[in-house]
Amino acid sequence: MRYLPVITTACIFIGTAAAAQTDYSAMLREQGLANTVATLQSRAAPTPSDAFALGGAQFLLTVEHALQTRFATAINEDMLDEVDLPFLRLPQNLINPAPSPFQPDIIAEIFATAVTDLSGAITALDTITDTANVSVKINPADIWFDINGNGAHNNGEGFYDIVAPQLDLSADTRNLLIQFDTADAAWLSAYAHVLSGISETILSVDPTAAITRVTQSAQAFDTFNQGQDKRLGGFVHEPIIDLLAMFILAIEGTPDAARLGAAHMHFKSMIADNKTFWARLAAETDNKLEWIPNANQQSALPIPFPAEIGETWRDILADGEAILNGDLLIPHWRLGPDAGINLLKFVQNPPDINLISMIQGETVLPYVQHGNVAAMQSWRTFERMLGGDAPLYAVILN
Repeated sequence: MRYLPVITTACIFIGTAAAAQTDYSAMLREQGLANTVATLQSRAAPTPSDAFALGGAQFLLTVEHALQTRFATAINEDMLDEVDLPFLRLPQNLINPAPSPFQPDIIAEIFATAVTDLSGAITALDTITDTANVSVKINPADIWFDINGNGAHNNGEGFYDIVAPQLDLSADTRNLLIQFDTADAAWLSAYAHVLSGISETILSVDPTAAITRVTQSAQAFDTFNQGQDKRLGGFVHEPIIDLLAMFILAIEGTPDAARLGAAHMHFKSMIADNKTFWARLAAETDNKLEWIPNANQQSALPIPFPAEIGETWRDILADGEAILNGDLLIPHWRLGPDAGINLLKFVQNPPDINLISMIQGETVLPYVQHGNVAAMQSWRTFERMLGGDAPLYAVILN
């Protein structure tokens, strides 16, 4: 019995070492996202690397669920091509021969599911502290999305089919390896918060009724025009017109205050996580297959990261935080340079929105005040540094 402590210690060490050596990339390749999540959730004593891998898989599972919903439904993909919104703008490469009829509440369902999925990712990532040791090596080519739900990796379901175009990654980077570390946990949590904030904002105006009105009227015109040349001139692009109508009809009315408040808190949490990320990143001394590098590191990505990019991005985040807190005001054309709209007051007591009145100013009048106004100087500095690539870096940095 005197050897029991030694044996116990050895078992713990061996178990910890085995967990630390988990090939997460192979797990994603062989099991897919849903099974990877289940495997990692079943671990009795997860390591910080397990927590990061779990959070990352849950984050990506959000994308998979959105793509599965789109695949299962006879949704107008041509129209979605025109939508610059998360989960909807991703390419859908598989064709369902027998989709379910489109229902107007599908769009709200996608974003509601995203909020739920992303909360799981945030919970896992928030267990990772500043002193945790995270090391998760991933080949993005091992990531795939089970779009048709058959449990197999089919053509058109891979990372390079779906996500890589958003990051401007070409097929010749398929051997790319990235080693995510402790700092990246805060980066990924920040990304989950910003996507949650966007989703809650969309749900605060619930587009279902607007989509119903527009699709029903469009179908009525299609029925009326059967067998006829329905266009007068041919210069009208129907998806754009219908999308514009959906947008205008959706934002009219009073937003759900609880949803809008939840979105506001997610955006503030995104700022807080970004502060944590940049503080952790600045303290790193290694240089191993970095995702986003500090000034003394190199990124594994095939794009340059100027040494001053972190400082400039933090200036943008500081402006964003000031706007969220109401300390920096949003300009309006009817106001001078020393007055603007207090976003915090708008969120706390949202008005009955009418697009014309928003532009004219009547709707925002209760929220205007004198003070410092956002001038976008930080963003212009960012654009000067990166030129036409600024939007790409903004997507990566979040």
